[in-house]
Parts: sequence; structure tokens; C-alpha cells
Amino acid sequence: MPRHTNASSAKAPCALTGREWPRRQLVNIETIRPALVDRIRRDYPDLPPDALIAKSELERYRSAYVEELLRDETGEITSLEQRVAESLATHDTLSENVEDAFEEKRSFGEVVSDHLASFGGSWLFILSFLGLLAIWMAYNVAEGTAAAFDPYPFILLNLVLSCLAALQAPVIMMSQKRQEAKDRLRSLNDYQVNLKAELEIRHLHEKIDHLISKQWQRLAEIQQLQLEIMQDRRR
Repeated sequence: MPRHTNASSAKAPCALTGREWPRRQLVNIETIRPALVDRIRRDYPDLPPDALIAKSELERYRSAYVEELLRDETGEITSLEQRVAESLATHDTLSENVEDAFEEKRSFGEVVSDHLASFGGSWLFILSFLGLLAIWMAYNVAEGTAAAFDPYPFILLNLVLSCLAALQAPVIMMSQKRQEAKDRLRSLNDYQVNLKAELEIRHLHEKIDHLISKQWQRLAEIQQLQLEIMQDRRR
């Protein structure tokens, strides 16, 4: 019995590399947006209009095209923008949970400073501290000047409050510094995601416009053929 070859498993050469690929791994150059085709033709000016290009080569040129586009718009391309361009070619996901990644890198001192800053800015700390001050002063007043360990005007209490304020300020500053670093990572991640979304939307717009243009061209050709057939029948 003769074997029937599956059309999807048939192979054809890539016009750029000459390597054979399954037809499902090849893209007709007519379906690629013109800007990207122009970028490919800069390296391969003799490409035929119906050339087939491997998807891997197409993604490589798409990444190079995006890098050149960003370089033309901003004057230079940063490592962050280069990562976005590479993610477009590899279809990687850029969005990530910054909170989890940041929490995993905290040292013991940073964990302690975060908890102390969180407790120091709560109503529980304020009420507890006010209660402790009230008990301290009430006890020393009740004991009298001779028996009290910190008689009025509570010099030891003033020293404790000064030491507490001197230690609390650096702890709060450490926590704020970590929060600023976390916000910076979050903003960088948002920038990457937004930039990739903007480039993807621009790519979709260009591709849709190109496909609509090709579709109108084909419809016009079909209409012209129909008119020619009708004229032939009249003759």
C-alpha cells in the first residue's frame, strides 16, 4: 500500500539558513509585518517574496529589531530594555512577585528592624509606652524622694527616653531604606511589563494592518478575476 505523507510533517528549507524544518515551524514572509521584513532584507536582500523563514530565525530577528527600535528612540539600550527585547523573542514572562523575592533575601538584622519598626508605629506600642510611663512616675511619686529609685524630676526616665529615641530612629531608617529598595524593584518590574506590553501592542497593530492590507489586495484580485470571467462569458 502507498504511504500517505502528512502535510503537517512535510519539510521545507528555511530561506535564511537553508536548514530543513517541518512546515509548521516555517512562516511565510508575506505574513510578517513590513518593518520586520525590511530588517531581514537588510541582511538577505535577495529573498523571494514567498520565502519561508524558520520561527527560531524570525524570533531572533524580532529581538534584534526591538533592540534597534529602543536604541533609536532612547539613544541607548539598558540591560533592562535588552531583557525585555529578549523576552519578546523567547516568550518569557517578565512579571514576578517582588515581595516574595525580596523577603527571601532578608538577613536576621533586617527582619528584626522590620518588626521593631512595625511595632514602634502601632497603637499597641503607644498605649503600652504610655502605661509604662504612668506606672514609672506613679511608683516613684508614691515611694517618696527617699525610697524612690528615680525621684522627681525623673532624671533616669529622661535618660531612658533619650536612649530609646536615639535607637529607634536608626531602626526606622533601616526599615524605610528596605521599603525604598522594595519599591524600586517593584517599579522596575512594572516598567519591564509595561514596556513589553507596549511593544507587543505595537507589533499587533502593525501585523493586523499588514494582514488587512493583504486581505484587501487579495479581495481586489478575486474581484478582478470575477470581472474577467464575466466578460469572457459575455463574449
